[in-house]
This record gives sequence, structure tokens and C-alpha cells, in this order.
Amino acid sequence: MKQLTSYEGVHCANCGAAMQGEFCHECGQSIHSVLKPMHHMVEETVETVLHIDGRIVQTLPPLLLKPGFLTLEYFAGRRVPYIAPFRLMFVLCLLSFFVVHLAINRFTSKIDAHDFPLVKVESTAIDTANSPAEVREALHGQLDGLRAARDTGVLPAKALERLDASAVELQQKASRRLVALGAAPIPARSLAAPLSGEVVAKPVQQGENDHAAKKVDGGESKPVRISWLPNAVNAHLTELGHRMHDNWRTMKDSDDPVERAEAKQRMINGVFGKLPASMFILIPVFAGLLKLFYVFRRRLYMEHLIVALHSHAFMFLALLLITLTGMLSTWLRPHAAWTGTALGWVQAALILWIPAYLLLMQKRMYHQGWPMTVLKFWFIGWCYFWLLTFALMVAAALGIAH
Repeated sequence: MKQLTSYEGVHCANCGAAMQGEFCHECGQSIHSVLKPMHHMVEETVETVLHIDGRIVQTLPPLLLKPGFLTLEYFAGRRVPYIAPFRLMFVLCLLSFFVVHLAINRFTSKIDAHDFPLVKVESTAIDTANSPAEVREALHGQLDGLRAARDTGVLPAKALERLDASAVELQQKASRRLVALGAAPIPARSLAAPLSGEVVAKPVQQGENDHAAKKVDGGESKPVRISWLPNAVNAHLTELGHRMHDNWRTMKDSDDPVERAEAKQRMINGVFGKLPASMFILIPVFAGLLKLFYVFRRRLYMEHLIVALHSHAFMFLALLLITLTGMLSTWLRPHAAWTGTALGWVQAALILWIPAYLLLMQKRMYHQGWPMTVLKFWFIGWCYFWLLTFALMVAAALGIAH
């Protein structure tokens, strides 16, 4: 049995009010000190995490399977068992974009030098060559393939390192085969950088240097001059344009494959860094659309905002599950081919469930007939589609300028 504690004569350290419990009724500060032993802090952290986990178990299933349930519960005042709408949307938004970003990085990192379509390392032709000419021809063919793969700019840094190592190994085998056939081996300076081009660098004229520089630089982007915008905004847009231009030209025209790969990854990271903020801006806009199309329902804007938060939380949860299902399918398919088909059907069901869920939620929240609900759902979806497209384009532009 919990022992009763008397707080008579105890005053709040913050405002000086007489304490009547563990928390001050004037300012809300706790009577307990934050300076505690480490094991007490661990106990409180575990308790907090378990409490959040309990609410997650009660929140996520109805969010995924019961359209409008959480919103109706929130309006009815039953809020403690569930995660708050904004926190729920915020966590699922960050988590879904993080997993999508992870899936894209995992996909690009899986591109290996040995399974890339343009890469085929094969030394049999060198080992079986019967003349020095055949050895050199086979070696040049292999190096041309490796060089073409390197110039694509999509291989990760580790794959580029394996390309260089494979090229050096090919030239060493060719050199040994040439010696076995009584010919001169490959020069040592060629073995150091087999993918850098020709063995002997030919002189380049000044005009060719200027042309190459123009090809890489591609010129400078023009400054932004919009008359009705302040100079500071024009300067900021100009700076964004310069960065977009530099990143794009580096990815497309740089002679260094590593720089191209880094520019590409930098832009991808920038886009995913801007997506959450873009979605946060869209949510109140979506609530405004609901307010506009249901203006005669006499609902407060805050009610429409709660509907928008739960709708987006569901979409982020669906996106998270679709991405995780795709990653699981990719992992299981080599071990059990039938799992790819089964998980593909799961992904298709989740994709089809998104519009059906949103339609059912709209019907249950605003209590209109099916014809009017479907008509308004179509118009709201059409407007939101173009707003989402614009937001994604802005996020992509800002990401490219990262």
C-alpha cells in the first residue's frame, strides 16, 4: 500500500507557492530534484519508453485499419490512450522518409563492379592468347569495358576501387603472358593507373584546354532579377541557382567519377532533407481545402487540421510499410522466389488501400451521402495532387542546390 506523504510547510522553489502535492498548482514545477543518481534516470527512461510503446500499440493498428477512428476518439475527448496527432504525424513522417532514403541508398550501393551491366572482368582471353597482339587486344577490350563503366558516374566509391584493382590485376596478367610469349612486358607507369587513359599522355594545345574547361564549367548561371521581390530574396535565389548549376554540372560533366557520385549523393540527401518541411507546409493547406469544400458543415479549422494530421499520418505509415515490404522482398527473393510474388501483392494492397482509406475517412468524418462525398473527394484529391507536385518540385530544386 502506497504511503501518504504530507507536503505541509513545503514551498515551490520556483514561485514560492505552498505545495499541495508533487507538482505546484501555480507554475506546475515538480517538487523532485532533477539531480538524481544514474540508476534513477535509467528507471525513468525505461518507464517513459514503455509508456510510449503502450500508446503506439493502441494507436498504429486503428490508424492503419480503421479510417477516422482516431480522429473521432480525439473529438470525443478520449485522447490519453493514443499518441497526439501532430506527434504521430511528425514521427511517422521522419521515419518513413528515413526508410525510403535508406532503401534508395541501399539500392545504389548494391550496384557492384562485378554485376554492373557495363562491367565484365574476364581474363581467360588473356591467359589463352597465342601471340602478343592477341594479349594486347584482349587487354584493351577489358580495360575499355572497365573504363566505360567508370565513366557512367553511378558506381559507388567501393565499386570504383574494385574497378581499379581489377584493371591492375588484368594488366599484371597480361604483362606475365607477354613475357611468357617472349615479348616486352607492360611499362610500370601504365600499371599504376590503368584506367586513366592512354599510357603516354599526348600534348594538349591551349585551345583544347580552354574547350575542356568550358565543357566542365558549362558557364555560370544567370543572376535572378525579379522586380517585385526584395534584393535579399533575389540574391538568395541567385545563390541557389549557382549551387544547383554547380552540382548538376559536376554530376554530368566532371572527369572524376568520384566527384560525380558525390554530387549525385549530395543532391539526393538534399532532396530528402527538404521533403519533411515541404509536407509540414502542405498539411495546413490540405486542412484549408477541407474547410473550403465543407464550409457549410460549420466545423472549426482546428477540426479539419486534426483530420489532415491523421490523414497524413496514415499516408506516411502506408509509405513506410510499402518501403519495408519492398526491402523485405528484395532480401527474401534470392532465398525463396515465391515470397517476391506474395510481398508484391501485399504492396499492391497497401497502395490500393490508401485512396480507399481516405475516402472512407472523409465519409465518416463529414457524414454526407456517397455521391457528394465521392465528388468532393475527387476535387480535393485533384487540388492536393497539384499542390503535392509543386511541393515536391520545390523540394527537389532546393535539394539539388544543397
